[in-house]
Amino acid sequence: MNNPNAPIPALTVTGNGKVMAPANAVQLQIAVITKGNDVTDAQKENAVIMNRVIQSLLNLGIPRENIQTAVYTVSPTYDYIEGKQVFSGFEITNAITVKISEINQVGAVIDTAVQNGANRLSSLQFTVENSDYYYQQALSLALQNAQLKARTIADTMQLSLHPHPIEILEEGTSIPPVLYKSVVMAEQFVSTPIEQGQMTISATVRVTFRY
Repeated sequence: MNNPNAPIPALTVTGNGKVMAPANAVQLQIAVITKGNDVTDAQKENAVIMNRVIQSLLNLGIPRENIQTAVYTVSPTYDYIEGKQVFSGFEITNAITVKISEINQVGAVIDTAVQNGANRLSSLQFTVENSDYYYQQALSLALQNAQLKARTIADTMQLSLHPHPIEILEEGTSIPPVLYKSVVMAEQFVSTPIEQGQMTISATVRVTFRY
């Protein structure tokens, strides 16, 4: 006589799927750093330069809503003279985050910002704006991978596997941005080459089959 409380024999496998997607958007931070003995003068100089940088980006066609202030700091600076810390003035850092939807415009944005006074690129990330489209493909591949694993195990162990799973769990997605380290912008009027590249979008599922 069968025990109605007996656990259902089941097989759980993990499926993985990955697709390559072209990066189609970029986010970067452009900073203006000024120094001076008087904090007010340093702030005024910084504001003039940053306003010029922002206007130059608007002239390139970057929407104003894609330009946001990310960092604004006022920090004292010090020199070390004969082992002693001596106050030397103030450093003003004003950084904006710029979102660029046209990859081929990134080099021009960087060059224009430098030419108008920006002196630091604090980060540059390639992203995929329509990532859900590619994730659905990765998810389909993950489910196929899980089914293949289950069939392989069942055939090897001579199990009669039920074709329809009794449980499917999404374990998550991975869409890591391509990140470039912070670098100081070179003050030279040459075109900055930016390669688009490919990004890996992955999906993972846990699927349980009855046998």
